[in-house]
Amino acid sequence: MQQTIPKQRLLSLDFFRGLTVAAMILVNNSGDWSHIYAPFEHASWEGCTPTDLIFPFFLFIVGVSIVFALDSAKQDSENHGKLLKSIFRRSITLFLLGMILALYPVFNFAEVRIPGVLQRIAVVYLVCSILFVKVNHRTLFRLFLGFILVYWLLMAFIPVPGVGAANFNKGTNLAAYIDGIVFKNHMWSVTKTWDPEGFLSTFPSFSTGLFGVLMGIILKSKYRTQENKVIWLFTYGFLAVVLGLFWDLFFPINKALWTSSFVLYTGGIASMTLALCYWLIDVQGFTKFTKPFVIYGVNAITVYFASSVIAKTLNLIKISIASGTEVSAKNYIYEMFYTPYMSPYNASLGYAATFVLIWFFILWFMYKRNIIIKV
Repeated sequence: MQQTIPKQRLLSLDFFRGLTVAAMILVNNSGDWSHIYAPFEHASWEGCTPTDLIFPFFLFIVGVSIVFALDSAKQDSENHGKLLKSIFRRSITLFLLGMILALYPVFNFAEVRIPGVLQRIAVVYLVCSILFVKVNHRTLFRLFLGFILVYWLLMAFIPVPGVGAANFNKGTNLAAYIDGIVFKNHMWSVTKTWDPEGFLSTFPSFSTGLFGVLMGIILKSKYRTQENKVIWLFTYGFLAVVLGLFWDLFFPINKALWTSSFVLYTGGIASMTLALCYWLIDVQGFTKFTKPFVIYGVNAITVYFASSVIAKTLNLIKISIASGTEVSAKNYIYEMFYTPYMSPYNASLGYAATFVLIWFFILWFMYKRNIIIKV
């Protein structure tokens, strides 16, 4: 569905969203996965690289966006039924788009991966939207704390059947055990025994979304000055980072498990980043540098989905080369235009950067015509 871009938007939020999704496309499309600069790789298990910030940033932004999208409609309690139907419809659409990506191009329903990035976004959007509409701000904060505290208690103190004591190790923790029960043959193909977007770890991801909701409430407030909003976003963000680093001492920061320390650490950085963007762009009026990422931001889900389909398609298309063998279109392009002229690491990064740039021009074409594809 095509719609005109709304005139009144929080420019810093569009910028932050666009920056995040552009980074997501960059790290998802390396030319050669064996040659990646360290900041563009995920942590092997515990810890947090810049790449590990991207997904929680997006969920945080989803939370902030919920406030700006639903706050007015929330005030009319008689309209809640219609509003909830809209929330469910959007969540189902996002989930189905995620399933299409998982199925394409094989469409093997017997072993398709059910968890995934868009699927988690869909569920977090659903839960956080309903909670924002139906409960007060104090309850939202209690639920934010409740999800991460209960998750820690489960992971740290519940013995794992067939394994023994509670642990945070790869493949033997409680989250992995539950993934095996809930999803069985429908998990990440790399592991097949657990999933980084698994069932139990989705619950603390609700807190990532709620962190965004709570900060969005501050930004949307009519009773705070712009300077006050910046101060509180930065303060809450800083406190969350400190608490996350402290919690890391006994519940390590870990993206694959989406640990409670990971929620606080990444949410805190997201809040401080948004505070900086808001202060520079919406308060101080520095907007000249924002346009490329705003263009990405207003069609974020569209470009994520479409770029993923194209990336998979480039691996499907086969091209015959001089030796008589066939290579994928991606490898042909990479070997023809990048590896002869750059070092392996720069060639890999150059391919990914080109992918981001090509999509920018596509999105720019859409933006100039005031088109946004809403999911």
